[in-house]
Amino acid sequence: MDYVEISSGSVKASGIVLGCMRIGGLNQKRVQELVEAAVHAGINTFDHADIYGGGKCEEAFGEFLMQRPGMREEIFLQSKCGICEGYYDFSGEHILKSADGILRRLHTDYLDLLILHRPDVLMEAEEMADAMYALKREGKVREFGVSNMNPVQIELIKKYYKGKIAVNQLQFSAAHTCIIDEGINVNIPSEAGCMHTGSILDYCRWNDIVIQSWSSLQYGFFEGTFLGNEKYPKLNAVLGRLAEKYGVTSGAIAIAWILRCPGIGQAVIGTTGCERVWQLAKAADVKLTRKEWYEVYLSAGNRLP
Repeated sequence: MDYVEISSGSVKASGIVLGCMRIGGLNQKRVQELVEAAVHAGINTFDHADIYGGGKCEEAFGEFLMQRPGMREEIFLQSKCGICEGYYDFSGEHILKSADGILRRLHTDYLDLLILHRPDVLMEAEEMADAMYALKREGKVREFGVSNMNPVQIELIKKYYKGKIAVNQLQFSAAHTCIIDEGINVNIPSEAGCMHTGSILDYCRWNDIVIQSWSSLQYGFFEGTFLGNEKYPKLNAVLGRLAEKYGVTSGAIAIAWILRCPGIGQAVIGTTGCERVWQLAKAADVKLTRKEWYEVYLSAGNRLP
């Protein structure tokens, strides 16, 4: 497993992140088994958001931490705030209140990373920065990140917050490739060449902002997984052949494809199955060749100019 340095703490974050969006309905035995399986596979980073399960996912994880208090210093714990029912809220008051709620539900004194969850058009960057500085000063949050933001939105925050913007969470998978399509199709009059993200991949690389992929095995906007999906026969055929070559699953190849892309430092997986965690963690041991990486890209229906 590869690890990246994100926060000022002593724990580096694993290249594969376990997303905890679906653990709210699991009993404590299942949560414990899942977290321990992840840790044993080399995954030490756990991704939450205050909206996941209406807070129940954080509560379930927090109960686990209460039973295993010694584990807190061994893991990298992150959560997100800003999405409310029917609107976004990056007001300073909401950020402070959300952070306190997250810490209470997770039964921890600090977050390694707090991510601002999707852009709020009404954000007042100076007010946001005041809240961010307050959380850092009080030791409640070590570093901050953003989610689904373009370069100018991040620059607006950085105008007032001079600390580190450590992470940008972006949707990226073999079947959702717009953050790389625009770079491949520069000066090409086609939909693939449209600037959908403002060159966010290159911007993050330039500014040492780690990109975390979300929906790493999905296509569309929560439309489902492309693995074994009849909509993607060529992609699945290539993933299957490479899986056989490297002795892993097709899912592991799909995650290895993400991590092979420079700038994509972490891939979030959302499984609640222990065996599945082990299978996907093996992606860290696979490094696709350039030819193989492009073959996967083309097999998903993309083209090269």
